[in-house]
Amino acid sequence: MIKSIVRKFAAVSLACVMCGSLARAAENDLPPLTERPVLRLHAAEISTAAVNVRLLGASRAGRRLVAVGDHGVVLLSDDDGRSFRQARRVPVDSTLTSVSFSDSKNGWAVGHWGVIIRTEDGGETWTLQRSDLQVDQPLFAVHFADSKRGWAVGLWSLMLHTDDGGANWSVVRIPPPPGAKKADRNFYSIFANDKGALYVACEQGLVLRSKDEGATWTYAATGYSGSFWTGIALHDGTLLVGGLHGTVFRSADGGDTWEHVQTPYKSSITGFAQDAPGTIVSSSLDGVVLNSTDDGASFTGEQKSDREALTAVIDTSVGKPLLLSVSGIVKQ
Repeated sequence: MIKSIVRKFAAVSLACVMCGSLARAAENDLPPLTERPVLRLHAAEISTAAVNVRLLGASRAGRRLVAVGDHGVVLLSDDDGRSFRQARRVPVDSTLTSVSFSDSKNGWAVGHWGVIIRTEDGGETWTLQRSDLQVDQPLFAVHFADSKRGWAVGLWSLMLHTDDGGANWSVVRIPPPPGAKKADRNFYSIFANDKGALYVACEQGLVLRSKDEGATWTYAATGYSGSFWTGIALHDGTLLVGGLHGTVFRSADGGDTWEHVQTPYKSSITGFAQDAPGTIVSSSLDGVVLNSTDDGASFTGEQKSDREALTAVIDTSVGKPLLLSVSGIVKQ
């Protein structure tokens, strides 16, 4: 019971996007109803209010910034975040949690109901590649190594892989964590280093990793027992993962060993960005922004006066990271 409560708390706190998903997932343990409502995905509405919705992920598409969030909203900026406009066509109005671009044109976004959408024009228009309306097993993160090879991860150790740009997605069979009978940890973030090694920030202090471009996967234990919500591979190969209560762990050897990094706040961490060599910015709940100038070996921080929950952060070409929040883009 305690384990279940902790896991649900972590999911709810992560930008508040998983609460509804876990509730719907729990319904799958109940006897089937005689009749179930027919679920349909609808196209996202074009609205001036789109810039104020909860945003959960962002990516660089060349010089363009692309952010995604609630109601299928996709926002585009061509001036380093000073202004945003809504994508012309998005085929879903479900919550989008993450976005990844392999180049300035090709990008993918994932979210609730297992949706995966693709763009080939820098985010202007999108098409639906995948959805699962039978079980709301949301996808929390996506990463593409190039225009063909990509991975998406989500609830209950769900991992999907494509070798053809998303035309076909297959389920990756993940081994159980040490001491467990099945793979059931939630996968919150997937990222890669410059050498192609892949990493997934997981529950219960685990980091899933693959050194052979996704062919095989093993778990690295950090010594922490809480959830990691986000991670990043720095330019020099250093790994950082962060999560509950302002927790940050750091590895300088590809994930073989990890050290706990003290942070000045206890606000849960939702994102990392590197805007210059050695310089790291982290977004957190409660309006906390953490900064490091030594590749994550130490952090300073400050808390915004409004304490608005920050959901993600992305670097810009002007050297000033852009923060996302529960009410849209944070004005700098």
